[in-house]
Amino acid sequence: MCFLRRPGAPASWIWWRMLRQVLRRGLQSFCHRLGLCVSRHPVFFLTVPAVLTITFGLSALNRFQPEGDLERLVAPSHSLAKIERSLASSLFPLDQSKSQLYSDLHTPGRYGRVILLSPPGDNILLQAEGILQTHRAVLEMKDGRNSFIGHQLGGVVEVPNSKDQRVKSARAIQITYYLQTYGSATQDLIGEKWENEFCKLMRKLQEEHQDLQLYSLASFSLWRDFHKTSILARSKVLVSLVLILTTATLSSSMKDCLRSKPFLGLLGVLTVCISIVTAAGIFFITDGKYNSTLLGIPFFAMGHGTKGVFELLSGWRRTRENLPFKDRVADAYSDVMVTYTMTSSLYFITFGMGASPFTNIEAVKVFCQNMCVSILLNYFYVFSFFGSCLVFAGQLEQNRYHSIFCCKIPSAEYLDRKPVWFQTVMSDGHQQTSHHETNPYQHHFIQHFLREHYNEWITNIYVKPFVVILYLIYASFSFMGCLQISDRANIINLLASDSPSISYAMVQQKYFSNYSPVIGFYIYEPLEYWNSSVQEDLRRLCSGFTAVSWVEQYYQFLKVSNISASNKSDFISVLQSSFLKKPEFQHFRNDIIFSKAGDENNIIASRLYLVARTSRDKQKEVIEVLEKLRPLSLSKSIRFIVFNPSFVFMDHYGLSVTVPVLIAGFGVLLVLILTFFLVIHPLGNFWLILSVTSIELGVLGLMTLWNVDMDCISILCLIYTLNFAIDHCAPLLYTFVLATEHTRTQCIKSSLQEHGTAILQNVTSFLIGLVPLLFVPSNLTFTLFKCLLLTGGCTLLHCFVILPVFLTFFPPSKKHHKKKKRAKRKEREEIECIEIQENPDHVTTV
Repeated sequence: MCFLRRPGAPASWIWWRMLRQVLRRGLQSFCHRLGLCVSRHPVFFLTVPAVLTITFGLSALNRFQPEGDLERLVAPSHSLAKIERSLASSLFPLDQSKSQLYSDLHTPGRYGRVILLSPPGDNILLQAEGILQTHRAVLEMKDGRNSFIGHQLGGVVEVPNSKDQRVKSARAIQITYYLQTYGSATQDLIGEKWENEFCKLMRKLQEEHQDLQLYSLASFSLWRDFHKTSILARSKVLVSLVLILTTATLSSSMKDCLRSKPFLGLLGVLTVCISIVTAAGIFFITDGKYNSTLLGIPFFAMGHGTKGVFELLSGWRRTRENLPFKDRVADAYSDVMVTYTMTSSLYFITFGMGASPFTNIEAVKVFCQNMCVSILLNYFYVFSFFGSCLVFAGQLEQNRYHSIFCCKIPSAEYLDRKPVWFQTVMSDGHQQTSHHETNPYQHHFIQHFLREHYNEWITNIYVKPFVVILYLIYASFSFMGCLQISDRANIINLLASDSPSISYAMVQQKYFSNYSPVIGFYIYEPLEYWNSSVQEDLRRLCSGFTAVSWVEQYYQFLKVSNISASNKSDFISVLQSSFLKKPEFQHFRNDIIFSKAGDENNIIASRLYLVARTSRDKQKEVIEVLEKLRPLSLSKSIRFIVFNPSFVFMDHYGLSVTVPVLIAGFGVLLVLILTFFLVIHPLGNFWLILSVTSIELGVLGLMTLWNVDMDCISILCLIYTLNFAIDHCAPLLYTFVLATEHTRTQCIKSSLQEHGTAILQNVTSFLIGLVPLLFVPSNLTFTLFKCLLLTGGCTLLHCFVILPVFLTFFPPSKKHHKKKKRAKRKEREEIECIEIQENPDHVTTV
């Protein structure tokens, strides 16, 4: 191998070029040897994956176990709210709050909730008999533990000009029944049984009370409706598999019965399927628990695995037919597996970073861990199992066996004597192939369409302005969507859409969104409550809230009773001996923690209750309240925490869900930059970075405009978008930058002809396989469908519309290839002239 230095090129450039060539040739040589190894031992490489699948697949069936803790999955793993919950529970345990109306300050454990909604225009307060009947029916249920009750009115209309905010009417009432289980496993099972009976009772009462609408919710309802998605999606996933199998089989077929490969398309999809089954077996053997977010893994793995399958098929078609089938397999591996290895490595890196400790959402971490295993097995199964299938198919083709019926193809003379239908079925393409054509595979209908029609159309000078306008529109909508990103941690995005939990949440949002949930304000250090400056600080902190405070009630009591308590001893003495003994104030005893040191009593901790006025976007405003109060706990002299169980899901959720995609994106960018001068061509990496960025921002912006929130599912789809874009753009771009045609237009035509078939086959199969997800009544699958549809659509748009046009405008330039060819032609002409001058009598021999 010799490297010629271009005039004016620096020495360092030559060394980088040599290094790239050595690495590329080394990888190609390794893949060629791998192909030879597979082609010489196809039975071994076919048997080992099959045995692994059977072994781990049976283990998956025996060890299947669903995840039961929804909070562990979707709430941030490391959050300040969980620390605050532990502190609040240690100061004021749940069993000490059973007489309180505000018991929902704690993680409730087992509970049952019901919203009773009156018909439009009616007043729920006039439906007292129906409410009491429902209440008595709940209290009379068997296995009920000592339940304590909280209630709220919703859709309230106040009396006009009322100073004390008197209620005129209400549309709904919410009643909550908390069960005391004290962490006992036996009592927890009894509580679970009670919740099931509670939900059945609510359905029965709904039939009896037609004038009221009942919406029930229990502690297990969210988990049940989250897991319900997997049950609803089982049949639809099988339909997706059938559609992908059909698409792969049809797109791999030709009229030529010798060179058609329908069974290879079918076996390619089955190869990915058995690799997913093996990955699932490994997951369950390692004590993994299934959750509904893992429903996306078959679609993610299929999108990458079938890309390798279709690229190997295209690589087989590019090999020379006169070679032995083993050499053809090796050449196909040498041509395809280098790029497929690189893209598989990037999949592993990005999802590996998503599975790192930096990821704060357990569902994302578990998903990424499974994807890493799936990608490794995908890669192994494609080059082993599918490679063996390719070897057997190549042997059949070399021996001139029919690609479907596996019978010997008759001679042309024999076919001419048979009917037309027999000739059509048994034709090997000898009639279509003229003596000018060197590649009979060009009759494949996708290749024929790209070569004869699409390539000429997309590179037409009159089409290019419209493509530029199309991209500007695409970029504008993407940018507009990126400015409207929302990170609301709405858990109903993960539930089945026709579930009772969704109905309950909608009614609660409509009629109980005027106020925030009850926020516990915990003062966890001794405080001089009798000091006027401390009193003023407390009033300032509670301003803007509706506060239920023993402090305010006590100050009011002192004022009305005309009692002075300006020092510690008087303040605590009157509080204990007078205020807390009155019946109307006795419930405040559980809000104050006293300690006694000798004869002196101290208040070491206390709690208040705050309720904020909110609008329809309740969740966003509660997050703003949380972010406003927390910094004050550090800056003020009063040390306090604020807590509500919903804070566990909201605490820094936006940051938690965006960190994985940022880490994955940074990992891809870092890898591409570090290999900028090592792989194939620097401009190839540069264009790849631009393309992936454009696709990622496009999917992000368009999914926001399509009302998709930034939850764990959409974040996983964004990580996948990075890899899916690289998977399809990288072969196209690298083929373009290495092409030696005279013009950019010819180079892009050559790239599309070489890789366009595989890209179109894979994206089409991928998108068709998503269609059944539309018919799964679940918000989780709707999100998955929207994000993956945008991923496939934006990738297809870039590969077949945007890149073919933009690459004809911008570098890399192809002029040096033209100069090289002109220099070679001129050198050849000079040699001929010299030979003619030396041998003037033998000009005819030159």
